[in-house]
Amino acid sequence: MRITLLTISIILLSLQLADAQEKKIQWISFEQALEKNAVKPKKIFIDMYTDWCGWCKRMDQSTFSDPVIVDYMNKNYYAVKFNAERPDSLVFKGKTFINERPGEKRSPHNLAAYLLNGKLSYPSFVFMNTDLSVITTVPGYYEASQFEPILHYFGDEAWKKTNWETFSKDFKSSFTK
Repeated sequence: MRITLLTISIILLSLQLADAQEKKIQWISFEQALEKNAVKPKKIFIDMYTDWCGWCKRMDQSTFSDPVIVDYMNKNYYAVKFNAERPDSLVFKGKTFINERPGEKRSPHNLAAYLLNGKLSYPSFVFMNTDLSVITTVPGYYEASQFEPILHYFGDEAWKKTNWETFSKDFKSSFTK
């Protein structure tokens, strides 16, 4: 009897853990996104953050924890967390990017500067196509209801067909249902 109860408890705990993990954005590294994209192309979303950025932490706690955002992000993007001040080097499109002053306070990684076109504000978000070209960057903090149309605009490729003003005016949010 104890073995049966223990087995049932383990199964239920496993299901709860799987369910809890499913309700979080499946963040991966930039390098992992490149590898996955080579096998199964998918748009890439990059959250450019720093350890000292309070608004970045708030995005994690609120916007990036919202089930509507989590669901859409996991289905439509490889979601990358990129510390814009990381100390290591990495290769992207045949070029090595580094942090020229690793360990120094507020020293940006060259890839962050490249992807953000030198506009180093945090949080900032980079949207990339499957061919690894940057569609656009979006700076600033957003509540989940504000961020949802942005994700759809690029994820659904609406940006190719309509301007932002028209799209955002006509967007049917999951938050207003």
